[in-house]
Amino acid sequence: MMARAFNKIPRAEIFAQTGVQFMQINTLYQLISLVESRSPQLDIADTLLLSPDLLNYWLTGQKVSEFSIASTTQMMNPQTGAWAVDLLHKLDIPQHILPEIVPSGTRLGQYDGIPVIAPACHDTGSAVAAVPAATADFAYISSGTWSLLGLELPQPVLSEAALAANVTNEGGVYGSVRLLKNLMGMWLLQQSRAAWTAHNEPFSYGDLVEMAQTARPFRSFINVNDPLFIKHGDMPERIQSFCKQTGQPVPQTKGEIVRVILESLAMAYRATLAQLTAVTPHPVRVIHIVGGGTQNKLLNQMTANATGLPVIAGPIEATVIGNATVQLIALGEIADLTQARAIVAEMAELAHYEPQETAVWQEMYQRYQEIIAQEKD
Repeated sequence: MMARAFNKIPRAEIFAQTGVQFMQINTLYQLISLVESRSPQLDIADTLLLSPDLLNYWLTGQKVSEFSIASTTQMMNPQTGAWAVDLLHKLDIPQHILPEIVPSGTRLGQYDGIPVIAPACHDTGSAVAAVPAATADFAYISSGTWSLLGLELPQPVLSEAALAANVTNEGGVYGSVRLLKNLMGMWLLQQSRAAWTAHNEPFSYGDLVEMAQTARPFRSFINVNDPLFIKHGDMPERIQSFCKQTGQPVPQTKGEIVRVILESLAMAYRATLAQLTAVTPHPVRVIHIVGGGTQNKLLNQMTANATGLPVIAGPIEATVIGNATVQLIALGEIADLTQARAIVAEMAELAHYEPQETAVWQEMYQRYQEIIAQEKD
């Protein structure tokens, strides 16, 4: 469907009108599929509601789309905050099914006397709202099955450089923009653990990280975003295959394989941060990691080492906390996002990591880049 779209509209024009990273899962391509197949769903549909918008409709009867979730469809103009109607017209996507887009924090109505408020309905939008930042000079990593690394900006970045880097401009709370890239995250570790469990070798994540802690460092690297690693399956075997094909030492033990995963993720974070700061002059002096992945202390330290920046990890349940703070702001219980983030910053679970062995990591980063370049060739 992406190729069909590009036959009708140049890739650059789609990016200029939406600012979103090109991914097959975007709603735009799902609707193009319905158009191409002449699906009767489009003929009978009254309104398109994304999953969180549907839940809000069931609770309140309001047919609207919240800003952050609408922005991820690759159908919204990030400069106007409205649907990209010219783009949709050229792709023959009906516009009468598109509801009004409302800001995060909109009070939608009541359910059984209880106020219903739209937070940032996209999970990463809520997670970033919970970043305990005191100043604007931060980057964030929402760390889970996927890693979403980005910057919080007041305006979208729609330059040729941003298009070439395939970054995305997604909506954040209170009109902010999340300039970010999607990276493979804990999926690699989850699938490796599942493969070992299937062979009657069950280990906790703590066990695996402990094995990696004592394994030889910088043995090999993988491209965490290689399509080889996207599907379910025997992840350890795929990692070994990648290393063999790129002429690197093949990791054998579980600790070695986990270490390859974590070091490669940390290097990918550094490379992605460099891409983002190359397309915008936004300064970065600290990295905030939020989400379930913050519990991996070894990866947190590796991220500080690889980037040369201090890392603050936590909160773990950032999406829930960010959701709640936006609702509390709408109810007048918290003054604004600045106060909300100050409250989160006082949480005891936050952990701080300072960069270590940066010279060694810098040297290894050069080797990582050579391997990634070789693999792409």
